[in-house]
Amino acid sequence: MGHRLAGLFQGRRRLQIGALLAGPIGWLVIGYLGSLALLLVAAFWSVDPLSGLTVKSFTLENFEALWNEPVYRTIVWRTIRTALLVTLTDAVIAFPIAFYMAKVASRRGKALLVVGILLPLWSSYLVKVYAWRTLLGTHGAINWALEPIGLHGPGYGTTAVWLVFSYLWLPYMILPIYAGLERIPDSLISASEDLGASPFTTFRRVILPLSFPAVVAGSIFTFSLTLGDYITPRLVSNDQFIGNVIFSNIANNQPFAAALAMVPIVVMIAYLLVARKLGAFEHV
Repeated sequence: MGHRLAGLFQGRRRLQIGALLAGPIGWLVIGYLGSLALLLVAAFWSVDPLSGLTVKSFTLENFEALWNEPVYRTIVWRTIRTALLVTLTDAVIAFPIAFYMAKVASRRGKALLVVGILLPLWSSYLVKVYAWRTLLGTHGAINWALEPIGLHGPGYGTTAVWLVFSYLWLPYMILPIYAGLERIPDSLISASEDLGASPFTTFRRVILPLSFPAVVAGSIFTFSLTLGDYITPRLVSNDQFIGNVIFSNIANNQPFAAALAMVPIVVMIAYLLVARKLGAFEHV
């Protein structure tokens, strides 16, 4: 039997590749795309107000509620705005760190920095969020440090969500940019300097265009993770985000939760299309 199978695959490269990828692709189609299709179908159902049972008939009332109710538009905009701010903040912080790691630090220093960036990922997500909750509390370390100069911390709210998310997802921005900067030959930077370009011009005309796909790769992590997270907003804010509303409706109004869950998916598709339009994937 084994010899027959070996003979079947011998010299047939496409069949070998198909057999190798059958498992992962099957899991992707059934486990991920299948559940996504069910989510899309459920978004067009409704809940009977009297019995509380799901009515499996086509309706657009969930999407009409999302469009017509100002509260949901506010929640969606708050979530998208926070995701954009987190992405921009992490990109600004991550780029100089990644550049130092890739082009300045010694081999030993580079290894230590990589370990230092990966260390926060080894600790529990909840531990990090609760640590920030303690810092941001009324009697937390931030207020204690600012009180002598007459200032106070942001407390719990949207600003706190932005700070915590920026901290949580920063490694996911640093590592792709670091990998992208490492692929840029040092000779290109030296050539730009030899031709009389200022450091800013070298950054704008050489480094940034070549590392832009890496920045986009990191932004996909920070942006998408912020869009879907509901634990951090629940722990450090009383403001509602998309994830919170989905979580609160999943038990008693699953069709509406499914409709709202489609919003981050549509936003991410639009985000990727814009990135592609800007040429982010041309050199990947």
